[in-house]
Amino acid sequence: MSTPRQPPRGSGDGKPARGSQGRPQARSPRPPRTSQPPGPRRADGQPGPAQPRSAQPKPAGSKPAAKPAAKPAAAKPAAAKPAAAKPARPRAARAVAEPPARAQSRLRSGPAGPAPRPRPRPAARPQPRTIRLADPRKRLRFVTVVLSLVFSVFAGRLVQLQLIDSDALAADANTNRYQVIPLTAERGSITSSDGVALATTVDAYDITADPQMFTSQSTGVPDAPEQAAALLAPILGVPKEQLAADLHTPKTRYKRLATQQTPDAKNQISDLKSALDKKAGSKACTAQKAQLKLPADKGGRTRVDNECANPLAGVFNRETQRRVYPSDGLAANLVGFVNAEGVGAGGLEQQYQAQLAGKDGRSSYAQAGGRLVPTAGGSMDAAVPGTDLRLTVNRDIQWAAQRAITDQVSNAGAEKGYVVVQDVKTGQVLAMATSPGFNPNDLASAKAGQLGNAAVQDAYEPGSTAKLMTMAAVLDTGKATWDTHVTVPNTLQRADRVFHDDVDHETWYLTLAGVLAKSSNIGTIEAAEQLGPTQAEANQVLGGYLQKFGIGRPSGLDFPGETRGILAKPEDWKGSQQYTIPFGQGLSVNALQATSVFSTIANGGVRVAPGVVQGTTSPDGRYTPAPPGAESRVVSEQTAKTLTEMLESVVTDEQGTGGKAAVPGYRVAGKTGTANRVDPKTGRYSGYTASFIGFAPADQPRVTVSCVIQDPVNGHFGGQLCGPVFKQVMEFSLKTLQVPPSGSEAPNLPVDWKP
Repeated sequence: MSTPRQPPRGSGDGKPARGSQGRPQARSPRPPRTSQPPGPRRADGQPGPAQPRSAQPKPAGSKPAAKPAAKPAAAKPAAAKPAAAKPARPRAARAVAEPPARAQSRLRSGPAGPAPRPRPRPAARPQPRTIRLADPRKRLRFVTVVLSLVFSVFAGRLVQLQLIDSDALAADANTNRYQVIPLTAERGSITSSDGVALATTVDAYDITADPQMFTSQSTGVPDAPEQAAALLAPILGVPKEQLAADLHTPKTRYKRLATQQTPDAKNQISDLKSALDKKAGSKACTAQKAQLKLPADKGGRTRVDNECANPLAGVFNRETQRRVYPSDGLAANLVGFVNAEGVGAGGLEQQYQAQLAGKDGRSSYAQAGGRLVPTAGGSMDAAVPGTDLRLTVNRDIQWAAQRAITDQVSNAGAEKGYVVVQDVKTGQVLAMATSPGFNPNDLASAKAGQLGNAAVQDAYEPGSTAKLMTMAAVLDTGKATWDTHVTVPNTLQRADRVFHDDVDHETWYLTLAGVLAKSSNIGTIEAAEQLGPTQAEANQVLGGYLQKFGIGRPSGLDFPGETRGILAKPEDWKGSQQYTIPFGQGLSVNALQATSVFSTIANGGVRVAPGVVQGTTSPDGRYTPAPPGAESRVVSEQTAKTLTEMLESVVTDEQGTGGKAAVPGYRVAGKTGTANRVDPKTGRYSGYTASFIGFAPADQPRVTVSCVIQDPVNGHFGGQLCGPVFKQVMEFSLKTLQVPPSGSEAPNLPVDWKP
């Protein structure tokens, strides 16, 4: 009886056998189950020990089974021997117990029989290596931490946007979304004394653009600014190069291309823009624009055809105002003008710029693609209209004065001339005309020298009209009376100069009234010398009176560019100057100052500061009259009355120089003036200044008229050139103001005496 085959070492404890390296041996796959006779049973009925596989009977001629190439697996229990055989004694050491399931299977197989030939075991295949996964709880914790950090960043950013920086971000968004445009305030009107507009405002349009809408990305063409400039230039009258440069500024959203365009120009641009927009909205053009968004390999385009682009899509118009002058050049030198920006640049437009301009407003609106978004809201600060000015100028008298001086300047071939008409009681200027003038509606045709107001900006030597102030000083100080005898030689030596009258003559024996009537320079020097015991003292007295009459001081009009004249201090009168000043040479005045001197005498010796503004009307419709001009007494009322009678002799006496200034039915008091003219370009005497200034009616003075003509060619005497102008303007003024004729005759004071 063969010894039972021992199981592999280590198999008896239920653990897999290990190889020489101590690694666990792979278990061989279970062979197919075959029916075997049950083994012998023990006395207690339990199965006996299994027979080793080597102890089982083998059929004749059989070969031993081949051992597997892999490591041997644990041997299965051998089939039981026949009942007659003596059961094998189990090994004392580490016997392997048969699993109960296998024992039951063997009992069910029936009586023992011959053992079938065992099949050879297939080679054991290696098992795939199993990957051991990490602990999922750790992964879950890691993912939770990461997501928490991400959501914390999102939450922090959300708090910053919605709470901390919300106002600033909203402001930035509105800046890019909202378009802000200024609202120009309506400029106040300037009217004549009867309320007729001399300067007013009408509707106009500023042509604006959004340069960001002219980029190639917005229009689909690279030269949109040039195309737009070529279309706009003929309509706006602006060079296309300038327009193209303005449109090539994509960093700004607002550019003003032209200002104060007419409604016709605005309509032309709108119609052209609509036609281009219609053409650019065709199906073919829409398809081209869609291809701009595609890449080149998918049929995309880099630009659209010119016919499909609307270069005027970014052009807009803004309603504004345009300054117009309904009477064209009437009182233009006084009213002034505005520049291209609508800002006063001359005359009263400049002087009262702050009041006339009002206060501009601003408007903001949401826009997308250059179009208004009505539902997105906006804001508007309304503009405050300017204040209206009502002038003291009488429109009819202004027209008569302007026509008269323009005609005479032309006839005399003079450089220029001016007429001032003043109310003697109020000091208000009823007319201020200058020739040549200009049309403020057509500034391009005017010369620079015509844009000013020469009546207050020109300083000239008044000549003999200044003798009135010398006579006023002599009479008011009591040094002489109107009938004081004055001997007037043909020449007079004083200081370093020999003086003459305007004509050679034998010795004249004149009254003081005659000296004024015949406009004697020598007689005036002799009268002025009576003002003081010394010439220096006489100079001080005369200088004081000149200043009180307003010479060398502002007139009170505060007109832009107004000259205050030139009058040196009396202590600085040296040499021959102290003898020329009494007859109007060596000092200078403007025409309004000279007119004011005669108005002072006509007003009984009281000077009233001149003014041109009668009142203002505020935006709420309230009319506020201008304050009256400041008053100051210069000479006594009696002196003024005597001077008036002396001035009448200039016009009425056959020896007077102002006969051509007489106005039928009215007593006229006035004085001629003929002075050497200082050329402002060279500073030397060149030519003459002819003038005549007077007032009427002399018995009840109402109006003062002055006429000044500079550098005439056809004649140069004041009575000859300005006398007729005075007559024409004075006569028209008296009739316009409905001044009744004089009710008495002129006194006709004697002008000479017999020795």
